[in-house]
Amino acid sequence: MMSSLVFGQKKEKDTLIDRSMDSFETTSVKKPEPLSKKGQMFVFFGWNRAIFSNSDIRFKGNGYDFQLNNVTAQDRPTKFGIVYINPGWFTVVQYNFRAGYFIKDNLALVLGIDHMKYVMDQNQTVNFKGHISDPEYAGMVQNGQVNLADEKFLTFEHTDGLNYENLGLERYQSLINKKNVDLVWSYGAGIGVMFPKSNIKLFGNERSDRFHVAGMGTDVRASLNLVLWNHWMVRVEGKAGYINMWDIKTTLNNKPDKAQQDFVFGQVMAGVGYTFNTKKYK
Repeated sequence: MMSSLVFGQKKEKDTLIDRSMDSFETTSVKKPEPLSKKGQMFVFFGWNRAIFSNSDIRFKGNGYDFQLNNVTAQDRPTKFGIVYINPGWFTVVQYNFRAGYFIKDNLALVLGIDHMKYVMDQNQTVNFKGHISDPEYAGMVQNGQVNLADEKFLTFEHTDGLNYENLGLERYQSLINKKNVDLVWSYGAGIGVMFPKSNIKLFGNERSDRFHVAGMGTDVRASLNLVLWNHWMVRVEGKAGYINMWDIKTTLNNKPDKAQQDFVFGQVMAGVGYTFNTKKYK
């Protein structure tokens, strides 16, 4: 009888220990929520539309130093078609790429490429300030203004493109967390370099069209992220920022000719991505 009592107490004790271990394991290996937990990563590809404020553009080179004031510009979205889903043509459209890593719960470092397109409006007359030594082009300035419509004086684009390569810090917060469906919003800020391929033709010179580190940019951003089945995501993002490019190449040769401009931009984008965790969970 005594042995049965001892055996019963031991069995009860072992059961309590087993339950405690099960509880500990459940707590320690609990699978994290998708997207916003430490160790989570995501990659994303999407498409954008952008708007730009007016800007003053200064041109400097041999025989000229002048500024065009309040120049207007637009983006140039590609007509919708197969080009938007063909991997071989993805750089033709206005696209965005993101790769994010959560350094702690709800806080991510995000590496991004924003491929916008900036096209100066050709049909405009702008104020001119400065000097041009070439009488042909100096004669195009009338009453302190120059008409750009005929393209003889200037064509000016960042169409391959206005590339903003940036690093951002973003905070995430869950709005909906249900089986196979999560909705998460984020906000943050970023900073980066401007690496445009500027397409410029000034005074009839050979067209300049090359990649070059031209300046810097900074931004604030917010997004909504719909995550399906813990992995597939749809992202919609809004962004506002400031760009300053002080070294825009305007000639193909090694002459010191350059332009400089700064402006505010706004951008909206949408696309799809995939998220996964770098940690192993049972």
